[in-house]
Formats: sequence, structure tokens, C-alpha cells
Amino acid sequence: MVTQVIPAETRTLLQNISWQTFKTMLVEMGCDRNNRLTFDSGLLEIMTPLMPHENSNRMIEGFVVVLCEELGLEYKRAGSLTLKRDDLQRGGEPDSSYYIQNESLVRGKENIDLEIDPPPDLVLEVEYSRSKIDKLSLYAALAIPEFWRYNGTTLRIYALLEGEYSETQISQTFAPITVQEIPRFIHQAKKNGENATTRSFRAWVRKQISGNS
Repeated sequence: MVTQVIPAETRTLLQNISWQTFKTMLVEMGCDRNNRLTFDSGLLEIMTPLMPHENSNRMIEGFVVVLCEELGLEYKRAGSLTLKRDDLQRGGEPDSSYYIQNESLVRGKENIDLEIDPPPDLVLEVEYSRSKIDKLSLYAALAIPEFWRYNGTTLRIYALLEGEYSETQISQTFAPITVQEIPRFIHQAKKNGENATTRSFRAWVRKQISGNS
């Protein structure tokens, strides 16, 4: 019996696309869409998330909220906010983005302009299949302080240092919590349910905090 592998997302790569074409597509496609666009150096990737992709994205978002609550951090969820800079001619739409350290600077804002506003403090990319665009280079250029990448089994954490990302074992946003353990809670949710797993995750976070106090 052949086991059918259900894809987590689909990716389409277009080449020799101009920056103006990318911006026009963003306008014409509007915000009410499921796919996410990334542009860098004439390459345009269109990613369409499927159920495994979106479920992982939403689960991690729930855990980020728990982390902020338990650590007493204010936050603003920006979702797949379009992050683009005309001066760099680079842009992307991460699966999730969050303002935490700079939340007060964008609180109440309905539109974010990276020419005058700070970028999100944390962005997440769920990549069961690897993007053809170098996301490390892209988000470093956009000055995102922390970048998370989840491939279905492992959560990697990257911190921006002197304009480049370095993989780190400690999240600068959520220290001292070992957030690399988040994947085991994602898999746990498939057996125990999301509500029960979120409660379990919160208890684990509290234990981590008390053990380091």
C-alpha cells in the first residue's frame, strides 16, 4: 500500500519580475487572499499554504501569545503583514509577525510603513518545503531582529547581529524559555487537542520561569 504524502504548501517561482510588477500585483491581488508573496532580486515566489502549514502557523502563534502573557510582555500581532522597502526593492509576507519590544511604537496603527516605522521584532516562516528565495538574507536586509523558521520537525531561531543572522539556542525575545521545544507541543496537539496542549504549554512555560527565578 502506497502512503500518500499530503503537501503542506505549494510554491511557484517566477523569474525576471520587476519591482514595479511586484507592487502592482500586491495592489491588484488585494489583502483578501490566501497566498503570500516574496520578492528579491527579480525573483517572485508565490506560496499557498495548505492545512498542515496553516495549522503549524496558528499553533505557534498561540504559543507566542502564551509566552508574552507569562513573561508580562505586551504584543501586537501583525500576521502576514507585507514587509517591503522601495529603497532595497525587497519584500516579503511572513506567515506571522509580531511587535513586542517595539509594540508601543506601533500601537493603534492600522498601516505600517517601513520607511518610518520599525519592522516587526519577530517573524515566523513555516517551511515544510524550502523557499527558493534566501529568507535569511531578505529579513536581515529588512532589519528584523529575530527570525523563526519551522520545517515541520525543528524550530530554528536566528538573531540579527551586525546585519547578519546567527542561529542561536536562546530567543532574545523570550529568554530564558527554550522555545526550540515548541515542535513537541505541536505534535502533542495532534493527539491531545489544541486546547489541552495549550494548557500544557502554559504550565511548562511557568515551570521554566520559576526554575530560572
